[in-house]
Amino acid sequence: MRNQAKRNDPKAAALARDGTLNSSPEKVTDPKFREGEFFDPRDAVQVKYELLRRVSVENVSVTDATVEYGVSRPTYYQAKANFDGAGLAGLVPKKRGPRGPHKLQGEIMAFVEKRHVPGEPIRARELADLIREEFSIDVHPRTIERALGGKKTSP
Repeated sequence: MRNQAKRNDPKAAALARDGTLNSSPEKVTDPKFREGEFFDPRDAVQVKYELLRRVSVENVSVTDATVEYGVSRPTYYQAKANFDGAGLAGLVPKKRGPRGPHKLQGEIMAFVEKRHVPGEPIRARELADLIREEFSIDVHPRTIERALGGKKTSP
């Protein structure tokens, strides 16, 4: 029943989609997160901001605040550094994973560009096979298409 309620809750769905859903809202014990509707323990950005505010403005110790907000001390210090560097936007989690086609750099990208004729279909599957033979690494055809700035092509 609890999972069903999460699926039907548009705010929880939005928080999950944006990567800001607090995975442990039950650990937040600050009373203002348990009363009313404004403070939401499921909102990780709001929880981190209030954590920082309690320490900075209300002079609560880092240890006490981290217990109250259900996070570790390293999480507090990372949130503080992110907030100091970028403001509220620094509390929004960054997308995980590689940024860009990390397998298609240097020699491999030159190999791909040498075999691709601009204006012609990309032939990404064929290029992926050639890369596998030449460099012994697997590259998804869509990665090749993106790297060459092309749209998905037919096989």
